[in-house]
Amino acid sequence: MRHLVALFSLGAAAAALVFDGNLNYASPSRRHASLGIDVELVERRLRKRSLATSSGYQPPSSPKLHFTHGVASGDPWPQSVILWTRVAPTNESNASEATVNGTAPLYSHETERFIKADAHPICVGWSVYESQGPDGRLPGHLVTGGQTYTTSDIDYTVKVEATGLSPRTRYLYQFTICGTDTKSPLGRTKTAPTPDDHDVSSLSFAVFSCSNYPNGYFNAYGNAARKDQHDYVIHLGDYIYEYNLGGPRAARPSRLLFTLYDYRTRHGQYRSDPDLQLLSQDFAWIPTWDDHEFANNGYRDGFQGLNNTEDSFLNKGPRVSVDTRKVNAVRSYFEWMPIRQTDLDDGLRVWRSFQMGKLLDLVMVDTRNYDRSITSLDWNDHYIDLIRDDPSRTLMGARQENWFYRSLTQ
Repeated sequence: MRHLVALFSLGAAAAALVFDGNLNYASPSRRHASLGIDVELVERRLRKRSLATSSGYQPPSSPKLHFTHGVASGDPWPQSVILWTRVAPTNESNASEATVNGTAPLYSHETERFIKADAHPICVGWSVYESQGPDGRLPGHLVTGGQTYTTSDIDYTVKVEATGLSPRTRYLYQFTICGTDTKSPLGRTKTAPTPDDHDVSSLSFAVFSCSNYPNGYFNAYGNAARKDQHDYVIHLGDYIYEYNLGGPRAARPSRLLFTLYDYRTRHGQYRSDPDLQLLSQDFAWIPTWDDHEFANNGYRDGFQGLNNTEDSFLNKGPRVSVDTRKVNAVRSYFEWMPIRQTDLDDGLRVWRSFQMGKLLDLVMVDTRNYDRSITSLDWNDHYIDLIRDDPSRTLMGARQENWFYRSLTQ
């Protein structure tokens, strides 16, 4: 019996490493561990349901697993890049993935009263290949790869860091459902130059912002992908919009976004667009957020329609605090976008920089949610007019401003 217990423990330990390989179980911010999913709790739940074995986990019985939203890559560094996909039995986000109340962890999947988590983990393999052929779209030698798991805890998303790569180099990558012939589309990505690379004389970026799914088709994404003349894609924010609009491309869910499920569903709807999928498949993205990834006219302490007033929690209010809405938005953005965790020494930040050789430093800032002073909320315009010349007001906050100035001078 002792040997059997030891074998089981070894299998669980190995599985823990595989779960940790999926970055989406982590918190978007290393300073806020509570925003992550505790993989030990996930494993404990699976063991209770007798799904863990010495060689890993039993796969779902459903044969209908597929890659629901294509592939993506982003946040390129000289030796690594983030790879993303989603594999699930359905395109739908799990409606039971609700934020819990009380003293339970914020995104607890142990509390059955609030969460009915899917019992089956999905094993996903990933591979990175050299880019070969006249158009660079034929996979060559295998460079790196691995396996990881995903579950409903993270909306079946997969995000891994491919390391050991060469700077300023194009690669092809692909995901596979373990033990099957089901493969994702073949993606293409590119690493960044090293900071001291003097040979980088030019770079081309496709730059986007304010992409509202119900307002029209994403032809601009498709045009950039098909012209194939860029090195990287930059998105300056408003990648999704949180409000409800009807029409032929009506927003889903058909309501204003507040919950984690709401934001996940909206991200999934946007990423179902074929032109967005194509541009994500072929280029590494460097995104930041604006306000509509959260809510309209956001600032440090609230939004246009939610400011922790009594009405927010009574009558027909959403009964969600500003902070809860923010972390739901951040958690879903982290799950659905190919971005890295932020630095250990800070809060819910997305601001970061990329050194592209000696040619340029790409500085991505957050002028909305990190530490912006109160802004126009429609109902406070008189007050904003009174304080408009106050020198203490800020778009970025003192810490981000100091970081920004250092980025420009160092």
